[in-house]
Amino acid sequence: MAIETARGAALDLHDLGKSYGGLKVLEGVNLNVAPGEFITFLGPSGSGKTTTLNLIAGFAAPDPGGRMQLDGRSLAEVPAHKRDIGVVFQNYALFPHMTVRENIAYPLKQRRPRPDRATIERRVEQVLTLVHLEAYGDRRPDQLSGGQQQRVALARAVVFEPKLLLLDEPLGALDKRLRESLQLELRRIHRELGVTIIFVTHDQDEALTLSDRIVVFREGAVEQIGTPAELYNNPGSEFVATFLGDSNIFTGTVDAGRFVRPGVDARFAPLATVANGSVTIMVRPENVTVSADGAGADNAVPVTIEDVVFSGATLRAEGVDAAGTQLIARTRADAAVPPVGSRAWFCWDGAATRVVSAGRAK
Repeated sequence: MAIETARGAALDLHDLGKSYGGLKVLEGVNLNVAPGEFITFLGPSGSGKTTTLNLIAGFAAPDPGGRMQLDGRSLAEVPAHKRDIGVVFQNYALFPHMTVRENIAYPLKQRRPRPDRATIERRVEQVLTLVHLEAYGDRRPDQLSGGQQQRVALARAVVFEPKLLLLDEPLGALDKRLRESLQLELRRIHRELGVTIIFVTHDQDEALTLSDRIVVFREGAVEQIGTPAELYNNPGSEFVATFLGDSNIFTGTVDAGRFVRPGVDARFAPLATVANGSVTIMVRPENVTVSADGAGADNAVPVTIEDVVFSGATLRAEGVDAAGTQLIARTRADAAVPPVGSRAWFCWDGAATRVVSAGRAK
């Protein structure tokens, strides 16, 4: 039985910025989130994603001029505890002296007007069922695993039926298998509740798995916004191409549609629609094959094989070209790959090549 929650809220951020002591740590964040959307803030440490989350939650105040609206209502004068926003942190933040039921009930008991006892008990049982912890209500946090504690934290965040849920790297402290299991649980809970979710992570695989759209942050600003497929297949900058998944990057020049890398005896398909000048191109490793001679390929770069790694369903072949560029090919596990130290060619179809900006995405 799912908790009886309203559908998610729309969130609008306009020219959001934040400074500390004259140091600008966030600048010009603009974002429109649809009701019920799952948005992931992705970026390296210090890129501004958690700062933006804290501004939305009300834990910090934005610089003058920025605006935040939740379902059309300005959040400027609304204190954090009245924003009707659920928050889950990486460290769970559970009360150690309380049982699971008491931890989950706590937000309801703090609300004004306070729900009656029967309503509190009903909602607590509903969210225990939602996170599959029906049998753990009388335990304390130190009697739970890390994954179970995180489920309790999630249950506590949704028990008062918020329209917006903020998740600040909630799976970062868990091992890989448990993290992947809870990713699937988050997807299920999101579908059941219909709540709008803002999820912060620096884990690219997590972002690709969970999100309706991803907001990539870089150095205190938004680099690019798009669906996982849009950002992965058509990154707007070299930063997005390298941060979101593995990529092979080549920098050279275009002259009358011909891409040239000085000093490298390689073959590249024409870039007929690209203007003359310096250009950076990208190809994903899964689009690259390994060939003994490169014959017949649209694009072919000679490399020296440096490593071959078996990863179950695939092989990861790493090579270096004459310019010293490290390149990756990801092939089927049963593909024939020359041994380490051999000369080979990394090849791909012209349709797999993407032109990217070396600077910030536009």
